[in-house]
Amino acid sequence: MAEIKSDVLAKLRLAIGKEASQATQQDWYHAAALTLRDRIVHRWLTADKESYDAGRKRVYYLSLEFLIGRLFTDALNNMGLMKVFEIALGDLGVGLMDLRKCEPDAALGNGGLGRLAACFMESMSTLQIPAIGYGIRYDFGLFRQVIVDGWQHEYPDVWLSFGNPWEFQRPEVVYHVHFGGGVEHVDDKGRARAVWHPGETVQAVAYDTPIVGWRGQHVNALRLWSARSPDPLKLDVFNSGDYLGASAEEARAEAICKFLYPNDESPAGRELRLRQEYFFVSASLQDLVKRHLGSDGQLRSLSQKAAVQLNDTHPSLAVAELMRILVDLHNFRWDEAWKVTVATLSYTNHTLLPEALETWPVELFERLLPRHLEIIYRINAQHLALAEQRAPGDIDYRASVSLIDEKSGRRVRMGQLAFVGSHRINGVSAMHSDLMKETVFHDLNHLYSGRITNKTNGITFRRWLMLANPKLTSLLQEACGDAIVDDPTLLSSLESYIADSGFHQKFRAVKHHNKVQLARLIGERMNVRLDPGALFDVQIKRIHEYKRQLLNILEAVALYQDMKDNPQADWVPRVKIFAGKAAASYRYAKLIIKLINDVAEVVNNDPAIGGKLKVVFMADYNVSLAEAIIPAADLSEQISTAGMEASGTGNMKLALNGALTIGTLDGANIEIRDNVGADNIAIFGMEAGDVMLRRQQGLDATDIIRRSPRLARAIDAIASGLFSPDEPGRFEPIAHALRHLDHYMVSADFDSYYEAQRGIDARWQTVPAWTRASILNVARMAWFSSDRTIREYADDIWNVPVGPVAAAPAHAQRA
Repeated sequence: MAEIKSDVLAKLRLAIGKEASQATQQDWYHAAALTLRDRIVHRWLTADKESYDAGRKRVYYLSLEFLIGRLFTDALNNMGLMKVFEIALGDLGVGLMDLRKCEPDAALGNGGLGRLAACFMESMSTLQIPAIGYGIRYDFGLFRQVIVDGWQHEYPDVWLSFGNPWEFQRPEVVYHVHFGGGVEHVDDKGRARAVWHPGETVQAVAYDTPIVGWRGQHVNALRLWSARSPDPLKLDVFNSGDYLGASAEEARAEAICKFLYPNDESPAGRELRLRQEYFFVSASLQDLVKRHLGSDGQLRSLSQKAAVQLNDTHPSLAVAELMRILVDLHNFRWDEAWKVTVATLSYTNHTLLPEALETWPVELFERLLPRHLEIIYRINAQHLALAEQRAPGDIDYRASVSLIDEKSGRRVRMGQLAFVGSHRINGVSAMHSDLMKETVFHDLNHLYSGRITNKTNGITFRRWLMLANPKLTSLLQEACGDAIVDDPTLLSSLESYIADSGFHQKFRAVKHHNKVQLARLIGERMNVRLDPGALFDVQIKRIHEYKRQLLNILEAVALYQDMKDNPQADWVPRVKIFAGKAAASYRYAKLIIKLINDVAEVVNNDPAIGGKLKVVFMADYNVSLAEAIIPAADLSEQISTAGMEASGTGNMKLALNGALTIGTLDGANIEIRDNVGADNIAIFGMEAGDVMLRRQQGLDATDIIRRSPRLARAIDAIASGLFSPDEPGRFEPIAHALRHLDHYMVSADFDSYYEAQRGIDARWQTVPAWTRASILNVARMAWFSSDRTIREYADDIWNVPVGPVAAAPAHAQRA
């Protein structure tokens, strides 16, 4: 304790340059974070040395997103130093939770994809798997969402404005990433060799962040790349008076790491996206090849010592880049290089939407990455020859599996490239993996049978239970023993408390406390007063048509109208809580956000319904906001159009914290139902096969609406301007889609959803039954730990051994 106090004060003076009497909260946070970081580094360096000395195989996880959230309390918890730091800082007159608020959320991701990557990195450390995560160090990340008059506005997320105490800049780790130019083919001692003469070079500079496993037994690195020009200032141009032109190359290079997902509606935006993807793939592969050569001396053993996981299609260029490195730079013969590449790479698919499987114009590839286009053409020729052997003369089959889409203006298909160049392709829920075989990768699966496997997603319980919900964690430890923080399967012992009214009361008290906290936060941010006794109905995720926030708000409109018709009825008080960002160029999704806010403006201020229904949209959704919302949720909205959600992880986090799920049979909802029991989840709507059949029959919903007066009236209210009197026609595009272009089955599923919600109301009014179902959700969620998922990756895809999850010392266990 005294040592920590002394170290914090030393950091304040020597690293921050302040006396305690002058220090701001931000100064104290940085001093405390650096003090903690020192303790992490010792374990990090030790773990790294031990794994290299033992010649252990390493995992390299390539992802364009890592939504790591705040690291301070996460690292304190995993290091077992939370209480010690809390007391030490308290003795210095500083509150630990106040310092936590000084840390910004790292703007390194958007939603589930990035959060999954963060959970996986933590679990790899917990399971003592030597691993490095590779991504981009974005200056401003996705964007900071601000709601003005109900509309989403995007602003830069200046998360680095006060510096980042968790990262280590590695100025000595610099790689050159090339673009453009041309390719020369030369004769090299009787062998044809390609020489790429690039037209532009960008430098990738490494920044490392330690990722601590549970109980601090192992630490891995998240290595993020920042871009810069090799020649940051053209001095001759500057001296000529062209001050802006002198730094143009630096600005062009730095644009690569400014924002996550630049708007790709323009040709310049599409080029920047491709430059980003190649930049981080090239730097990462150069780095891991250098590491491997340093320890092994040659590359033929690469697949025995390195497993490279491609997280979605963004890193698909790794297939062509690794081939380029092996063939062009290390003189591998093509067939040998291809065997090494396929054995080293594996690919996680996260979507069944064909439009989300990235494609790039051949012309753009030819201009930006000419050597890679040549390599892709050769891979494709070899690949199509195999297709011809399997289906002789079948032109349509070859066109279906080709890496080049000739029908859409000659485009390179990145999902197909990743599939062909990987030895394993995994989906992220059982249903998703099965549908991959039947839909987007049907023909490729026929050609390369046995490559597709399933790895259902998981979440780290350290953050999403222990940190996010400490009161529930304490109650669970009291009921199940302290060992549940090491072994979540022990949560099953909660089932013995199903009939214990005393435990029910404690469980409800924890949920009520969390709801009071969230209601206070919403009141402070939005000036909306909420009743913590109401049912908190939560939908928090990226705003997208297939996730169907529109169905949720449409049901709110119908419920509001029913309440207006019969205000004396025994309505269950309900709070609809939305949060999520729409892509900057996704105009329809932004219109849905506006609709949610306009409905909220009317409903929240209508005295006729007596506050029985409230609607709130919480701006700038991030990990920290999720940690506040999830423990307070009573109902989890997982209502995607069946067959379109790959997995979801928000559904897991909410169920783990005792929320009941209302959802379709989509993604991991199916496995949640199978684990928690069909009686403890509310399933509605069409299944995936029904959706496909309905689409074949047509998207017009006129007949459906005619048979549903409640739905017709809700759509009419939206279309008539009831919620937009200043612009009556504002939501006509939404009403038109609901009536005539029901691609996402909002109208088709409405009645089933509305009835399921009324079933939720009925269950809510029977308090013991609701509490019982909530407890069973917590008790039966252990399987959804990311530790389980990573064990499966390690066994089935990476072929790496895993260590046990560290347990508390015996003296720390309760009797």
